[in-house]
Amino acid sequence: MNTTAQTPELMVGEAAVRDKGFWRAHRYLLLRRLSQAGIMLLFLTGPVLGVWIVKGNLTSSMTLGVLPLTDPFVFAQVLATRHWPELSAWIGVLLVIALYSLAGGRLFCSWVCPVNAVTDSASWLRRRLNLHTGHAPTHLRYWLIPAILAASAITGVTVWEWVNPVTLTHRALIFGSYTALGASLSVFVYDLLVAPHGWCGHLCPVGATYALLGRKSLLRVSAQNSSRCNDCADCYAVCPEPQIIPIALKGKNNASPVIADANCTLCGRCVDVCAPVVFQYTHRFDNKRV
Repeated sequence: MNTTAQTPELMVGEAAVRDKGFWRAHRYLLLRRLSQAGIMLLFLTGPVLGVWIVKGNLTSSMTLGVLPLTDPFVFAQVLATRHWPELSAWIGVLLVIALYSLAGGRLFCSWVCPVNAVTDSASWLRRRLNLHTGHAPTHLRYWLIPAILAASAITGVTVWEWVNPVTLTHRALIFGSYTALGASLSVFVYDLLVAPHGWCGHLCPVGATYALLGRKSLLRVSAQNSSRCNDCADCYAVCPEPQIIPIALKGKNNASPVIADANCTLCGRCVDVCAPVVFQYTHRFDNKRV
């Protein structure tokens, strides 16, 4: 009998804490929070300390006056408005596309985006309150991309930036524009009461853009040790895109254990909460299964 089998009364992740210890059961969650907070601190040094390490915001920034970074979806909106971006914006978007195409598009969603902490909190509270209702329109985020670009072309403005929770949350945290926190609160309420994983999983066109960029990225998560699985379903409970797990985990029709779906956020929570250590980070060509 598998000694790591989870008893029904355990909360999600408690078996992992019991069997692996607190650090290994929360390692990637804590590292992601450090990453998100660290990025915010880099932006904060300017307005707070007068030391401008990074200027701008998550849509367009300049680090140490030499490294431009530009969000691809914002860049596409600017082009749609028939405005020609500056050279630094072209360099910035090419650098971002190269980085996330190689490392994994939705790394932005889980390791950089401040809204991730909001949606993770809503997901945690849903589990605590034992809420199981709600549904979101599948793949609407991919349809929003052309719709928003068309709206930008018609109006001549970058439409999405008026309502983008990523931009508004960043503005609230960095510049103290706390009215902008209403966007984050709306996302929290939506994910909590309307649709589980609704914002990131079904609505956010920024995340959809990064998913498209990372379709062939090298960094992946693999259910390499799937023979150890005890069917506790903790990975499904914490994954913001749970529909991507079964093929890799169950290995039907000799499927690869690598979760190659572009919608994977590479957050590592399945690695954290799995008591039998089924999942691990690897590369997309690592097809061995134990």
